[in-house]
Amino acid sequence: MAQAAAAPSQKEKPSTEKAGTSARRLWEIDVWRGLAIVSMVIYHLAWDLRSFAEVYIDLFSPFWFYFQRSIASSFVLMVGISLTVSYNRAIQKKGGRDGLYWKFFRRGLLVFGTGLVMGTALRLLNMGRIDFGILHMIGVSIILAYPFLRFRWLNLLFIAILMPLSYYLKTIETTSLTWVWLGITPPGYGPQDFFPLVHWFAVVLIGVFLGNSLYTGGVRQFILRDFSAFFPFNILGFLGNHSLLIYVIHQPILIAILMVTGIADLGFS
Repeated sequence: MAQAAAAPSQKEKPSTEKAGTSARRLWEIDVWRGLAIVSMVIYHLAWDLRSFAEVYIDLFSPFWFYFQRSIASSFVLMVGISLTVSYNRAIQKKGGRDGLYWKFFRRGLLVFGTGLVMGTALRLLNMGRIDFGILHMIGVSIILAYPFLRFRWLNLLFIAILMPLSYYLKTIETTSLTWVWLGITPPGYGPQDFFPLVHWFAVVLIGVFLGNSLYTGGVRQFILRDFSAFFPFNILGFLGNHSLLIYVIHQPILIAILMVTGIADLGFS
């Protein structure tokens, strides 16, 4: 009797293993995000060479257009998936939703604030204009997504509403910049970093749907061997785990390299 009480039963072991598994990072998500980060750096290097070094690169060609869109879509899908995993694991750990909203609110505010700082710096340096870029959109989406994180199939309805709405907003004529963040833009408006909320929040919800389907309860629902310790997955996983920091610092580093090597002269000297 004493031995039976001291030793865990066979029925208890699976739940213990599941809890341990759900506490670990999902390496494939970090790798996917890391691959998107590397691709983004490549795209921005091409953009810098075209803008500052007078190297002709047709960034509006089909290859570069779809390359950029695939990068953006990967990041935004990852936002929805990661939020869902984080939400479900936090509920399991805390045993409820108490105080959980403010965790997401603070995270969203941090990302949005980072976007504001970067946009302000670009304007002061006269290097471009960002009214509502990817960091602005992700920050707001993190805050807005919270009520949707518990849904799976219902999110398909919201996606079906938001996607057509985003294309309708493009048809509204205006001369004001007041509503560009929604996707209502004046003629000729086209900053280098623009992610209108309505369209891209629908993509975030696609990520939420995928997160609740593929990682129900914050646990992987499919079999996947762990390659996280092997090259190049370990490098990509590290980069993906620090994606926000890399996003913030990569452009100054790229521009500094171009200036030091004499490839570009931005006239700062």
